[in-house]
Amino acid sequence: MSNPVRLRAGTGNETFEIIALRFRDQEFCVRTTTIREIRGWAPSTAVPHSPPDVIGVINFRGLVIPIIDLAYKLGMRSTEATERSAIVMAEVYGMVLGLVVDGVSDILTVSTAQVQPVPEITASFDRSVTEGLITHDSGMICFLSLCRLFQPRDIETVAA
Repeated sequence: MSNPVRLRAGTGNETFEIIALRFRDQEFCVRTTTIREIRGWAPSTAVPHSPPDVIGVINFRGLVIPIIDLAYKLGMRSTEATERSAIVMAEVYGMVLGLVVDGVSDILTVSTAQVQPVPEITASFDRSVTEGLITHDSGMICFLSLCRLFQPRDIETVAA
């Protein structure tokens, strides 16, 4: 059985901002506080023997930053980056990572009451990488926790 999804306790009236990301015709989101910048697609430099979710590295203001295939990291088919793809520069455990997505669709203010737990689908589905599902006028958005998706040992491997 996977770990239960933990939501912050509160009155349900607290609000926060999310940024909606799109890839593989699905929407995901993360807290805006984890995002440093959104850039257009730029080719990366491959690094031999890097983890399978690392596409390569780019120069980001003088720093060498790993570029992560977020779809692959989530267990989906790899993203095929195009000129319309975007790189979302996120900070996780003090390290900047570039996340490749098909696009960034919106910044939304949501309340904690809109965040619903992810239903238990199968024992093999790891719900721990999400903070829940956000109900929205046009459907639902899977709310990702970058700190749960990238464990400190993952960051050490990418940085090595």
